[in-house]
Order: sequence, then C-alpha cells, then structure tokens
Amino acid sequence: MRGFDTIDALRAGLTQERYLVDEGLGTVVFLALKLRRPLLVEGEPGVGKTELAKALAAATGAPLIRLQCYEGIDVHHALYDWDYPRQLLQLRAGGSAQLYSEEFLVRRPLLEALAHPGAVLLIDELDRADDEFEAFLLEFLSDFQVTIPEIGVIKAEQPPTVIITSNRTRDLHEALKRRCLYHWIDHPGLKREVAIARARLPHVSERLAGQVCAFVQDLRWLDLYRSPGVGETLDWAEAFHVLGRETIDPATADRTLGTLLKERDDLERVRQQGLGARIEQAEQLAGKLRDPGAPGGTNLGGPGAPA
Repeated sequence: MRGFDTIDALRAGLTQERYLVDEGLGTVVFLALKLRRPLLVEGEPGVGKTELAKALAAATGAPLIRLQCYEGIDVHHALYDWDYPRQLLQLRAGGSAQLYSEEFLVRRPLLEALAHPGAVLLIDELDRADDEFEAFLLEFLSDFQVTIPEIGVIKAEQPPTVIITSNRTRDLHEALKRRCLYHWIDHPGLKREVAIARARLPHVSERLAGQVCAFVQDLRWLDLYRSPGVGETLDWAEAFHVLGRETIDPATADRTLGTLLKERDDLERVRQQGLGARIEQAEQLAGKLRDPGAPGGTNLGGPGAPA
C-alpha cells in the first residue's frame, strides 16, 4: 500500500483519483494518516464526504470497508454476529469445536477493518444512528479494539484509517469528537467546482461545465429546502451531455431540473422565478472564467488553481 510523505504528495495522489482537495482538507487528512486518528468530516449532503474515503482508499491502494449507518443499527450489524446455521449443524453432528469461537464468527465491517492492516474504514452518516451506537464506537475509536464477550479483546495490528461522515441531522457527542480530528467541508466556490467537474467529467465541454456550475452556484444563494451538492452538479452536466447539448437551454433545463433539485417546492420555486435569466447570468459568469482577459475574468490555469 502506498504512503505519502508530504501533504502535497497526498493531494497529488487524491487528484489522480479525480478528487480535488484544498490545503486545509489535505492537511487534516495527512495528519489523520500520520497520527492514526479518526477523521470526522461534516458538511451538507453532496459536498464529497463519502467520496473522500473512496478516493483515499484508491490513492493508497488500501481496501475500502464501508459501514453505512441508519436508525436502529446495532453491534450485530456493525461488529459481528454468529453463524447460527453452522453452530446448529455442529451441535447435531456432535462436534467438539467450541460454538462461540472465531470459527463461527461472522465479521461485520468494524471487525473486518481490524483484520485488514491499513484498511480505510468509512463510517458513513453516523448522525443517522442513535446515541447508544455512537457510545459503542468509543472503545473502537480510542484503541482500535473491540471486546467480544465470548472471545475477549480483538485489537488491530495496524490501525485502519477511519473516516466518519455526518450530515449534521443531529449533533454528535463530545466524547466521540474528542477522539477524532475534524474538518467541515463546504460547498466549493465556482472556480473549484468547475475544476471538479472538468476532472470528473472530462468528456463534458468546458463551456457546458462552466455554465452548469455557475447556475448551481446561483441556486445555492436561494433559501431552498435542499441545496444541490456537487454530486447533483455532476449529474446535471452529464444529463445535458447525454442529451447532446453543448450549452444550457431553458427547455432542456426545465425537463432535467429534477436531476438537480429533489424537492417539489424547490422545483416549483426555481421554475416560477424563470430559468431564462438565470441561464443568461450563468453563461456570462462562465464566459468570464473561460476568458481571463475579460472584465472580471478568472484564469482557471493560474497560480492556486486546483489541479
């Protein structure tokens, strides 16, 4: 598995996986790797929290183990369970093996992460789980070990890299936060979002990518029930490309708006305000990005531009 000796090397490795990070996020991920500390990443849905873990696993060559949290998740879904059919067969056959031993243990994501040195463990959307499950994680996050009553303590030879994500549907407890490094991922600015779109969708024209990103940036200023994330931006740009469009036009935008907005009230509000003016404004702003010599233009390839 690949390691990174510098923050710049880590950022370059993530860029190769088409995941762009700024210095702040690059630094905290680098520290999480070097200090062997879990990293808690919070932010609005769609800003790339889950993709960070996927890109990090790909960049380091480590296996990605994912624990998707939900209401009611418990130790048997997250840590281990017993292979009851095999235990029953063992009893009927009169075997001598201990029924509650590692032979009959079914490993769930947390236990799998302890068994794979250097794995990237994604604990996704922890805010969806309840307080009891969050408390259960404390031993794991503190010492990278778990206690199974029938077997004892199981500890990782090499701790996994743990990425925890939260959409802030509820506040996580201080006890868990103290065990983690922390970073808030915000929606990217226009310049970075265009760079992300170009990296993720190289087949989409620069003009279309710029228009779509500028349109979405404008929508995020509205008081929407759910602002579109980067994932929706990419989906919308892809939708125009699949339909053979090189630029945004009002008719196609109206028909595909459900790719971008996922709430009925948001759809109605944006449509009622009119798409034409927003599209024209988006084209003007995207044009300034493409032409650094234009008044107010921005050079996407200049110093500080995302790779």
